Amino acid sequence: MATDRRIPKPSKWFPNKSLRLSFHRRRSKSSSTLSSPSSPLSPCTQRNNLKENELKEVFRHFDGDGDQKISALELRSYFGSIGEYISHEQAQAVIDDLDSDGDRLLDFNDFFKLMKREANEEDDDLKKAFEMFEMEKGSGCITPKSLQRMLHRLGDAKSYDECVAMIHVFDIDGNGVIDFQEFHQMMA
Repeated sequence: MATDRRIPKPSKWFPNKSLRLSFHRRRSKSSSTLSSPSSPLSPCTQRNNLKENELKEVFRHFDGDGDQKISALELRSYFGSIGEYISHEQAQAVIDDLDSDGDRLLDFNDFFKLMKREANEEDDDLKKAFEMFEMEKGSGCITPKSLQRMLHRLGDAKSYDECVAMIHVFDIDGNGVIDFQEFHQMMA
């Protein structure tokens, strides 16, 4: 009698298995040109290029044999290195779900799509959290009053002045409130 082995979808499975990777940006001459007015690329394009280069570095870490593909064995090896066990069948099922060319391996484009999907899911979660702190739905900002209200609901009574000080720490543009971009950076 065959047992029903359900293998979670990658978007649900990877976060549970610590695939979320943090990237430590090293300050270098190339990254300091991000805001250089003489650069032909826009700051957004430059940031995207930096992220893609970071992902290529991570991809190379997974790609143990350097063949520009991640196999089930290499995926298992990565998880083993962080103390997590996955079976060969689970690793292959994850790869098969993401594999776009049918070779049962992940190339960089497949890996990039996975990371982009994971980032989008993380952004959705952050948006939901941000909305919890907004005083008025759709206002686009967290005010000291809305922060105070939410902290009170969470059992952490803070004064209005304490909330002003907390917001000041992460208020990049100095307007006295936290917008989603500032919230995103704060949570990163």
